[in-house]
Amino acid sequence: MADKQVKKNDQSGGTDEILLEVKNLKKYFPVRTGILKKTNLKAVDDVSFFIRKGETLGIVGESGCGKTTLGRSILRLEEPTSGDIIYDGESIIGKDMKPFRSKMQIVFQDPYASLDPRKTVADLIGEAMDIQKLYQTKTERKEKILDLMKLVGLNSEFYNRFPHEFSGGQRQRIGIARALAVDPGFIVCDEPVSALDVSIQAQIINMLEELQREKKLTYLFIAHDLAVVKHISTRIGVMYLGHMVELTDSAELYRNPLHPYTQMLLSAIPIANPDVSASRKRIKLVGEIPSPLNPPEGCPFCTRCPKAGKLCREELPKLREIRQGHFAACHNIS
Repeated sequence: MADKQVKKNDQSGGTDEILLEVKNLKKYFPVRTGILKKTNLKAVDDVSFFIRKGETLGIVGESGCGKTTLGRSILRLEEPTSGDIIYDGESIIGKDMKPFRSKMQIVFQDPYASLDPRKTVADLIGEAMDIQKLYQTKTERKEKILDLMKLVGLNSEFYNRFPHEFSGGQRQRIGIARALAVDPGFIVCDEPVSALDVSIQAQIINMLEELQREKKLTYLFIAHDLAVVKHISTRIGVMYLGHMVELTDSAELYRNPLHPYTQMLLSAIPIANPDVSASRKRIKLVGEIPSPLNPPEGCPFCTRCPKAGKLCREELPKLREIRQGHFAACHNIS
């Protein structure tokens, strides 16, 4: 096993313990585009990054940019087309995933569709414990489930109830308890609050942060709400059309966005102060996202970028370190 206390020169200015490393990950879906023709839909295209133990890496971007596919591919819920995924120093590509399921879990986006309506709360939370054989007796199983319910703010009276009896926020708490049942070190949070009311969103986010501190969890937090991502993330990666176009610390991204796409996203965030909002210049995002079945040559953002030149339309820019710890994929940034 490789030494985990190594210096990462590709995306970090310092030496830190790495829990998860993704190298040149690709996930292509073959799509029939004619009677005898198939074309690859490049959902995730050559994405690399790492996540340190105990931190939260936020992933943002428009719908269809590949955020969810990236998270699912890391857990091998979708089998990657190519690339490598290294968890705690060990590659999981080509391996039996059962031992890793107790280390890597997911909280799904839709709390209504992700829970089996035929199972009780106890069975939903206890299913992974059953598979991993994490208890000796039925009494121990019940105690563990009740402890998890208490941990996520669910009343013990809900033990034998079914998902249809709960609100969206309560269902998401069940989903979080289910993910925690095997005591994982890493959780993919796939837009866990996007289907919830704003007041409930805050409760779930606060709970995720408390759980992270208590259990020393590491998150990959996928969302399209930039305000939510800023609040919870240590670092943020911005995706566009399957590519990672910018990656840096959360505060740095909001203070000094480098990629034109990131600048446009941040300029669209509403500000509560009307005076500040009126004086701020909005950068309009022109045009539609190109089809991932037929992406543009060169930079994936060149068809919508006001700064795009000849090189942008011919050559794909690499994600490179512009300043310490701040990476961007743009030919026009020096």
